Amino acid sequence: MVGYTPHESVRLSDVEYAAAGAISGSVTRCICQPLDVLKIRFQLQVEPIAKAANSKYSGVIQAAGTIIKEEGWRALWKGHVPAQVLSVVYGMVQYSSFEILTDVVWRLGPVELTTTEWRPVTHTLCGGVSGSVATCFIHPIDVLRTRFVAQGEPKIYTSLTDACRKIATQEGYSGFYKGLSASIVQIAPQMGMQFGFYSLFTGLWNESRGTWFDSVPGNLESLVCGTAAGVASKTVIYPLDMIKKRLQVQGFESARRKFGAVKHYSGLVSSLAKVAREEGVRGLYKGLTPGLLKAGAVAGLNFSVYEHVCHVFSALRES
Repeated sequence: MVGYTPHESVRLSDVEYAAAGAISGSVTRCICQPLDVLKIRFQLQVEPIAKAANSKYSGVIQAAGTIIKEEGWRALWKGHVPAQVLSVVYGMVQYSSFEILTDVVWRLGPVELTTTEWRPVTHTLCGGVSGSVATCFIHPIDVLRTRFVAQGEPKIYTSLTDACRKIATQEGYSGFYKGLSASIVQIAPQMGMQFGFYSLFTGLWNESRGTWFDSVPGNLESLVCGTAAGVASKTVIYPLDMIKKRLQVQGFESARRKFGAVKHYSGLVSSLAKVAREEGVRGLYKGLTPGLLKAGAVAGLNFSVYEHVCHVFSALRES
């Protein structure tokens, strides 16, 4: 079960929780990377996501076909190396810190937060903190991933080493942390709600069977509940994710010109206002369809794989 459970027969170590998080992140990234590429391309397109003379991408299928035609099918996995590093490190830090935090809260926190009925609230708070901690660790990798996905042909960055050198030289080390404030503002509520919704949905699933929170979710349960939690949380915070991507490619305009207009953004609040003013409120939700597809698939697979790996570790310990 994700999070501290008082009645667990076997309590895994922090290293085992970190390993389970790394494995779940790696597996999920391999499967869902194309959806992430589509989402980012949509988020960075200033023109409407619709059939228009000046719009490069107008829909999920059309965008996928265009990318494959112009850049090859491997382009759907652009940025996969830094993304894979990101997912592994993020999974390790997030899940291990989440397990530690829920353990601390259940042992030392207010009595109200230690009841099973309040588990979703506890998981929301701990999920927000653990997501923020993990984000600070992986943000430079996220910037690299976004830029690899964003660039077209000819490539500005030819390798991970080349990208690091050029960003450090041309933009300074602060270039690796562009969009960090937007990331923190986005990830804290998203991860908090994702863990909270997952706890709530699995609780309701178990309650329907008369077991409430005491049962370890099965593969189908964790997949379904994780998918629902991912979609619900992503829908709420999506505009912040879109703005984060716009901020991360500032200073990278030369690689974006063939995709359409290039805009300059200076901060979270002003960027939100600028997009809403120039592209309409719907502009804040560009890439929502692949974004929700990705969020649901990632969360569902992530929770499912994590639960399964933890179950395997527990079984190995018991044997």
